[in-house]
Amino acid sequence: MTVRDLFPTRIGETSLAGQPGVDALLADLAAACRMLEAEDAAGRDWCRRNGYGGYTSYASLDDLPRRASVFEDLKRRLDRMVRSYAKDLHLDLGAGRLKMDSLWVNILKPGASHSGHIHPHSVISGTMYVATPPGASALRLEDPRLPLMMAAPPRSADAPEADRTFVHLTPAPGTVFLWESWLRHEVPPNRARTPRISISFNYAWG
Repeated sequence: MTVRDLFPTRIGETSLAGQPGVDALLADLAAACRMLEAEDAAGRDWCRRNGYGGYTSYASLDDLPRRASVFEDLKRRLDRMVRSYAKDLHLDLGAGRLKMDSLWVNILKPGASHSGHIHPHSVISGTMYVATPPGASALRLEDPRLPLMMAAPPRSADAPEADRTFVHLTPAPGTVFLWESWLRHEVPPNRARTPRISISFNYAWG
C-alpha cells in the first residue's frame, strides 16, 4: 500500500544564537521586558483581572517597536524570518505583503501557564524566547484535526513526531518558532524557579 502525506502542518524554527551581538540583544530585550512590567500599570491590571500568572503587554501596549529601539531591531530580524517562512509555505500574497500587526511581551511566573488558543485575523504567528531557565515551559502544539477525529483511537506512545496529537517544542534563549495562526497552541505550567520571558507576534496580510 502507498501512504501519502498530505496537508502538512509546517513549523518554522530558527535561532538568533550565534549571530553577531545577540548576547547583548537578549540582555537588552530582557531589560526592556522588565521595564515594561514595572511601568505598564494597565497591563499589570489586565493580568490581575484575567488571571495571567505574570505579566503580558498583549492587551495594553501596541507600539513596542516605537517605544524602544531594541524591539525595532528585533522586528527587522523577524520580518526577514517571516518572509522566508512564507516562501516555504508557498503563500501567494498577490499584490499584498505580510506585515507585523502586533508584538507583545510575556513574563510567565513559576507555576503559571497559558491555556490553548489560536490567533484569529492573522496569517503567521510566532514567539521569540529571551529567557528560558531550567524547567521553563515548552510550546505545546495541538494536531489541528483533533476536533474532527470524533471516535478515532489515540496514537501509540511511540508514534513519530508528525503523527502525535500533541508536540512539545523546547526553546532556548534566541529560539524563534513560527506557525500559521490557525494552529492551536498553549504553554504548560512553568516549572522553572524564575520567570520565563518571551516575545510573541502576529503578521497579517494586506
